[in-house]
Amino acid sequence: MPYRPTERTEARRAQNRERIVAAALEQLRDGGYSSAGVQAIAARAGVATGSVYRHFESKSDLAAEVFRRAAAPELAAVDEATADDGRSARERVATAAETFARRALAGRTQAYALLAEPIDPAVEAERLAFRRGYRDIFARTIEQGIERGELPPQDAQTVAAAIVGALGEALVSGATDEDALVETLVNFCMNALPATRDLVRT
Repeated sequence: MPYRPTERTEARRAQNRERIVAAALEQLRDGGYSSAGVQAIAARAGVATGSVYRHFESKSDLAAEVFRRAAAPELAAVDEATADDGRSARERVATAAETFARRALAGRTQAYALLAEPIDPAVEAERLAFRRGYRDIFARTIEQGIERGELPPQDAQTVAAAIVGALGEALVSGATDEDALVETLVNFCMNALPATRDLVRT
């Protein structure tokens, strides 16, 4: 008779998997991907190294899962910052840029891991999806501004991609004056998106 896992067995398996992912997330926050070897993660989770491979086929699979888990709250925070709540598109983009920057600066090691740290192809694919997610959030907001006449017609996807690229590059530059950096980035976004009324005046 073939073995069929019980609900209790499956629950224990899920708990062990979550313990490993939680340990890997902590390791990522503390030391980036360079510190997140399977042995270090297993030790932190309190499991044998072999246990990690019972839940993930490879280190790359675990790294990709950890990237998704770490990236999701960051993306959600920027999405929330652009909520269509009566503010202008420029105000919402500025708030999103500040949110992106301050969250990255609050966890520089993790931010570097998510934005720029050299990693294997499986994680690089997740990074690309992550960046496209940010681009789409900014593009959607810009498109709404265009539709409402707040912003002049423009290629929202390209402008949004440029904003995301600039934010990421600046945030891994090693700048030490955080408030000045955030202010510069917000001003950059505002300058990149002049309001229609301001263009008419000139």
